[in-house]
Amino acid sequence: MRALPSAPVEKVIVTYKSQAAEAASNAAAKSDTAEKAAKTGEALAFERRLSGGGALVDLGDSATAQDVNEVMAAFRADPSVATVEPDIRAYAMAVAPNDTDYAKQWDLFEATGGMNVPSAWDKTTGSGVTVAVIDTGYAAHSDLASNVVSGYDFISASADARDGNGRDADAKDEGDWNATDGECGTGSKASTSSWHGTHVAGTIGAVTNNTKGIAGIAYNAKIQPVRVLGKCGGSSSDIADAITWASGGTVSGVPANPTPAKVINLSLGGASSTCPSVYQTAINGAVSRGTTVVVAAGNSNANTSGFTPANCSNVITVASTNRAGSRSYYSNYGTLVDVSAPGGETRNATDTPGTVTTPENAIYSTLNSGTTTQSTENYKPYQGTSMAAPHIAGLAALLKSAKSTLTPAEIESAIKTNARPLPGTCSGGCGTGIADAAKTVNAVTGTTQPGTVFTNANDVTISDNTTVSSSIAVTGRTGNAPAALKVGVDIKHTWRGDLVVDLVAPDGTVRNLKASSSSDSADNVIATYTVDASNEVANGTWKLQVRDVATGDTGYIDSWSLTF
Repeated sequence: MRALPSAPVEKVIVTYKSQAAEAASNAAAKSDTAEKAAKTGEALAFERRLSGGGALVDLGDSATAQDVNEVMAAFRADPSVATVEPDIRAYAMAVAPNDTDYAKQWDLFEATGGMNVPSAWDKTTGSGVTVAVIDTGYAAHSDLASNVVSGYDFISASADARDGNGRDADAKDEGDWNATDGECGTGSKASTSSWHGTHVAGTIGAVTNNTKGIAGIAYNAKIQPVRVLGKCGGSSSDIADAITWASGGTVSGVPANPTPAKVINLSLGGASSTCPSVYQTAINGAVSRGTTVVVAAGNSNANTSGFTPANCSNVITVASTNRAGSRSYYSNYGTLVDVSAPGGETRNATDTPGTVTTPENAIYSTLNSGTTTQSTENYKPYQGTSMAAPHIAGLAALLKSAKSTLTPAEIESAIKTNARPLPGTCSGGCGTGIADAAKTVNAVTGTTQPGTVFTNANDVTISDNTTVSSSIAVTGRTGNAPAALKVGVDIKHTWRGDLVVDLVAPDGTVRNLKASSSSDSADNVIATYTVDASNEVANGTWKLQVRDVATGDTGYIDSWSLTF
């Protein structure tokens, strides 16, 4: 448990009694604020009217606790005031986990290439959801152990399984090394064991806040290792049975799964121009049982349409992005890609294949140090769409935990709809963008993240037949402005039909908020407009421009705001 910071109070919220003039008039509230400033000797300023009717009064950033108490006492002594209270700070309750290597997990938290995971943990951490990792099995690891439930070994050929038998209830990873070149077919190379399934599992569900290792995306979910890949890979028949069993379906000769998975991760694939029916039948069955199936797009820098099960229907196909938010040089692409996620790059595209030159830009996760059979546990950086897929499987678990009624189709739609455009480049097609965990969780739970409000409350006089403007300097934002930028306008004028009101972006682009009308004789323009400013850089000087096109009536810009 961590103590919250102690922030000074810089503003107070004053609620006036309903019959008081200040309750409805910003001008009256501003006047009252000036009176209180004179009385207390403090530099008070009426900032804006809140949605609940209260007046926000700024004390400045140098106000002491004594100053705040004096100001509040002055307002409380006023018979027109119903309540006065400090404008206190609130903080996200999801803090950075204390896992020792969390700082290496840029893929979770960095603004450019990360997936905005920590901000989702306020609402969901995956509790109640089992994720099946259909892969090489499980290499024992203390940073995973308490989140692992019993799985199954579906490798039917004992030579490939390396455990002396065919299918059994032990999902232990026996290693997938190749002793010699050509052992697994023409062009295959000798290699050490990858412990691939354990690396994938750590990204999804590593134990978190245990002062050790890494943090998992859905760290309160359960991981079910289902072994299908051994020596020289695995067969489609074994993989299809594993999909059926993991999702709660029946497989002849295999006991029923006591903890069926609501999410399946398939960080595997092979070349095929079509989806084999054995895969599609198993996937359709899993989805019909309410299980979301996530598949890696493949690592051949080619169109995903030539690789399976990435080219099957009813799956979420995931491409890989790098730390700069561009498509990873190796990642498959194309119209069949649904979404992208961090998969990293242990080397640059121009580096010698097989080298590791940029480990800090890869995905860091749980592993084992054994070259053939299991040895001591460790952690290593890997790259691949195999690393991207578990980011989406983890997000699917967060969503299912947050709202248990979600169907696989709804989970897929939510992830795709709430992805953000790649900040880098993608040739060939990377789906709807990089998945955003917090935005997606907020969308399915019906909550929205509070916007940042920038305000200018300085009066600007509007004379007859003149054009005036009021500026707001926006700073501290990243990327472009939102597609639903809120523009709050409070203009006092005795014939609002005289006015043309525009929003001017930092690059000079003008968006009309209100046109003039000779028949609109009502007072004042008090409204909130929504504009699509998604092609504008957020940071910079924005202007509210007001043009008076007639004579006889005047007024002033009272205040205006931008909510990002």
